[in-house]
Amino acid sequence: MSLFRLVPLAALCGCAVVASAQTAPIALAVDLTDAPRKILHATETIPVQPGPMTLVYPKWIPGEHGPTGPIDNQAGFVITANGQPVKWERDKVDMYAYHITVPAGASNLDVKMDFLATAAAQGFSAGASTSANLALLSWNELLVYPDGAKASDVMITPSLKVPSGWNFGTALEATSKPQGNNIGFKTVSLEQLIDSPVLAGRWFREIPLAPEVSPKHFLDLAGDGPEDIDLSQEHIDQFSKLVRETGALYKSRHYASYHFLVTLSDQVSHFGLEHHQSSDDRVGEKTFVDDNQFIANGLLLPHEFTHSWNGKYRRPAGLATDNYQKPMEGDLLWVYEGLTEYLGDILAARCGIWAPSVYRDRLATVAGYLNDARPGRTWRDLQDTATMAQVLYSTGGSYDNFRRDTDYYDEGELLWLEIDLTIREKTNGKKNIDDFTAAFHGFGGNTGPKVVPYTFEDVVAGLNAVVPNDWAGFLHQRLDSNEFHAPEVAGIAALSGYKLTYTDKQNYWEQLTESQTGTVYAQFSLGLLVGGDGRVGDVIVGSLADKAGFGPGMHILAVNGRAFTGGLLHAAIKEATGKGPAIEFIVENTGYYKVIRLDYHDGEKYPQMERVSGTPARMDDILQPMTK
Repeated sequence: MSLFRLVPLAALCGCAVVASAQTAPIALAVDLTDAPRKILHATETIPVQPGPMTLVYPKWIPGEHGPTGPIDNQAGFVITANGQPVKWERDKVDMYAYHITVPAGASNLDVKMDFLATAAAQGFSAGASTSANLALLSWNELLVYPDGAKASDVMITPSLKVPSGWNFGTALEATSKPQGNNIGFKTVSLEQLIDSPVLAGRWFREIPLAPEVSPKHFLDLAGDGPEDIDLSQEHIDQFSKLVRETGALYKSRHYASYHFLVTLSDQVSHFGLEHHQSSDDRVGEKTFVDDNQFIANGLLLPHEFTHSWNGKYRRPAGLATDNYQKPMEGDLLWVYEGLTEYLGDILAARCGIWAPSVYRDRLATVAGYLNDARPGRTWRDLQDTATMAQVLYSTGGSYDNFRRDTDYYDEGELLWLEIDLTIREKTNGKKNIDDFTAAFHGFGGNTGPKVVPYTFEDVVAGLNAVVPNDWAGFLHQRLDSNEFHAPEVAGIAALSGYKLTYTDKQNYWEQLTESQTGTVYAQFSLGLLVGGDGRVGDVIVGSLADKAGFGPGMHILAVNGRAFTGGLLHAAIKEATGKGPAIEFIVENTGYYKVIRLDYHDGEKYPQMERVSGTPARMDDILQPMTK
């Protein structure tokens, strides 16, 4: 479903009309044989009529919530018609638009394009996506389409060439068995093509999940070596359990089949990107064979899978644009991402990827920094983090606690946990968030991939259908809050059977995070986050460290007269407890040195979820599996 009426292309400033999508689809052929050398090739044949027209390169990429189309790495863009060059001119304002004149007698444009896959190992789909033995193809990187067209109306017949010996996984349907290294796919809309990436690699494995469930689900793995895709049967069983749990939760599926496309490599960007019938999940090469890394990344696949229902099928109206040039509005990302973060976390526990204690420890860490180490809450409310998402995705790091970034993920999770708990409390446990998701995301029963947009009012109506309440007031009170402490934390403490407290012992999630990153998390004691090399990553504004003169980027050379290590910093905080000595730092800042003393004596502080005796353990109930 689309929110926009298609304007006839003939009415668009004299633009040429793309030929009938049903009788003359665009042909797009992508060649990945040079992917190990970080360059991709494509040829595109676009049916046209003579006259002026504008072609556009996709700009606003679904799931990335911003104008992130990687046009900066486009190269070799050449257009011909009947073998003769067609001159293009870039729009002077919109860098993603190319103005041309189709010559008389031409019925097709032939487009050649290369993509330089040279981005650093960071970012989303525009980030690093290849190594010597694998590649993740995002089709939007290698195509143009007629300006003004609806993505659902532009039909494309894609094909792919992969390096010799490589296999692939995708939600696209092949027309026949691959002919050598060449694969042809059935004609789909531009919308479905961009929503269907391809994972290819020399070391590739496809594993069916929950084989009794229909439609079918597959775990497609590509790694930098054969050992990286050798995951245990236990993990396979957990992912099969995830498939079963989502069926019980959403009571519907909105895809013909589903492929988890998992890239296991240290050479690519690490993130997850949702699609209707697949997910692009990129993690470190040892994630599926190292237990600590597996748990640290345990949310990723449940989160991206949940987006098939919440984000792809049900989508905020402001994000349900009908092509890739129209700006998106992210004001409801606290539903799109926040609810997905919550449901993904509880699914990770319900399917066994996380033990309940791991879920609680991660929740304590999230609640702790949002409640007590996020002074930016006093000027930027939760709603603004969603509204400004297209900018905030590129922030983070220094003074992030004061600026805030995409907090609608983590605070959104707290918000939806409080909503779940409120429903349970008001109905004496007879209803919960599962009732909301089954109705809201299962709307229409089983379907193919399509979009059913929603508004704030729709969310409120959906909650009221579960249990009547002033949900609009409830939500606005939290979304618009500029309190220093996150208001959801108090609600969780009142209703969940657990409360946020602090002890001098790290919870498991913080131990895991510190072991993975090397960062010393002293934000709740000193107000510092310090890398394993002594470099100050962030300083909590208003904390003791902030008032003493610490700043991000400073380099701690010594703690109490000894060369810095993370272990020594932990020990110094412990030794200062009570009547111990102040902690003395030797700090370098852009070539200048100084001594900073922190007169701190309250010991290490780490967040915990403490059980409140004599209250219903609703949080424990939430984590119970729905299937055997």
